[in-house]
Formats: sequence, structure tokens, C-alpha cells
Amino acid sequence: MGHRMREVDVAEITEAVAEMSRQSNTNLPGDVFAALADARARETSPIASEVLDQLLLNAERAEATGLPLCQDTGVAVVFVDLGQDAHLVGGGLQEAVDAGVRRGYEEGYLRKSVVRDPLDRSTNTGDNTPAVVHLRLVPGDRVTVHFAPKGGGSENMSALWMLTPSQGRQGVVEAIAAQISAAGGMPCPPLVLGIGLGGTFELSALLAKRALLRPLGEPSPLSEVAELEREVLEAVNATGVGPMGLGGNTTALAVHIERHPCHIASLPLALNVQCHAARHMTRVL
Repeated sequence: MGHRMREVDVAEITEAVAEMSRQSNTNLPGDVFAALADARARETSPIASEVLDQLLLNAERAEATGLPLCQDTGVAVVFVDLGQDAHLVGGGLQEAVDAGVRRGYEEGYLRKSVVRDPLDRSTNTGDNTPAVVHLRLVPGDRVTVHFAPKGGGSENMSALWMLTPSQGRQGVVEAIAAQISAAGGMPCPPLVLGIGLGGTFELSALLAKRALLRPLGEPSPLSEVAELEREVLEAVNATGVGPMGLGGNTTALAVHIERHPCHIASLPLALNVQCHAARHMTRVL
């Protein structure tokens, strides 16, 4: 062997996931709080302003009391970026993540929202497991764990289209604006929109979910993608859906697009809708 592997005990992953599942459900990230406050400052509709005031107050109260921001504490979605020079010891990754979710959701008195059989609602697993784990191998010897509990109401308004290449840019903007307009208040706006553009059927959806991890409102490093993000945000806010669907000019706080090359005959587009409780945390082990 050319160099030594760095050993990481999966117990550390369990510990990190347990802590993040409790904290992320009660502490709204600073970037999200700032975006809500900024939206409040720019909002012109009185009822929308009142709703935004309530959301800001709710976030402050949740943090002060240690109670969840929202009763829907989500499916635990965990992105693990595993350095290829790190060696996990002490057990399996999925089991370690699930142990963390089990502990965090029980100790935090968080709602258990997972059913074992999608067609039988009486099969609640009782501890919010299993988590959805996305594993990516990266250079180096660190293990980065992103924790993002995903609420059902906003997830239900997500969509995936296999557009034709001729629909192009306009087709992309129109599909998203129409979807958000039709969703109305159901996904609990103001929203954060994760968008996957290109790739294949399944990759576009994964890119859309991953886009939600980006710090709120941080534009894409690619200028033409950042421009498209601004265009989509404008189109979505022009729908007038507004906070909680009650009208106003704040329907979305941010649009994050992740782009990937695709087949000449394809134009996959995935939209992952996130409510105003955009909860995510990261630990590097």
C-alpha cells in the first residue's frame, strides 16, 4: 500500500446524525432566517408581511424552546461524501445512520413519519428509520455528512419532466412556474427550489435534491446557470402565490440549479420543492 488509510469509526457517524437530527429540526439555519427577514423587508402585501413575521417568530421560538420548527420533522435524508482514503470501521454505514436517526428522533421527541409499506399506513416504523442515504466517493480522507430532514408536503409538490430539447430554456422556466402556481399553498411557501437540469432521469432528481444543500441564495458558480436561477426565481415570484399561498411577491426565497451534461435527444428537468423550513446541517468527521 502506498499510503495508510484513515480509520473512522461508524459510531462517530451515528453520533453526528443523532445530534444533527435534533438540532436541524429546532434551529433554522442562519442563511434561511436571513432570507426570510430580507423577504419580509421587501414584501408589499400586508397579509404576506404578517405571515413572514409569524414564520420569523416561529423560528425564534423553536430555537428558544428546543421545540421543532414544524410538526413535520421529515424523512431523514443523509448525503455522505466519503473520502476514498477513509476506511469505515465498526459496522455498516446504513445501520450507523439509522441508529443516529433512531436516537435523535426519540431523544428529540420528533415525529416519526416513515411507513415500511408505502401502500399500508399502519406500518409506521416507529423511529423514523430507515434514512435515505446517498453515498458519494470523493478524494481525501474526511467523511462529510449532510443531514437534511425532508417534509412531505413540499416533497409531494416536486416533479420531473423529460422535456424535448426543442422546449429549451423557455420550456424549463414555464414548467417550473406552472408547477409552483398549481401547487399554491400546499408546499408551505415561501419555498426554496432545487432544480436538476440534464443528466439522466434519475440523476436529474438527485441533482435537484443536492441543490437544496447549497447555502440559500448563493448563486451557481457558472454565470449562465446563475442567470437562469434569477430568471426562474422571477417567474416563480410573478405567479403571486405568496407566503402560505395567501398572495404576495415572495413565493420563493431562492432557486438553486445543478446542471449536468445530457444526451442529445434528452432534456431531463427535476424540481425538488422545499418549504420555508429549509433544514440542513453538515458535519465533517
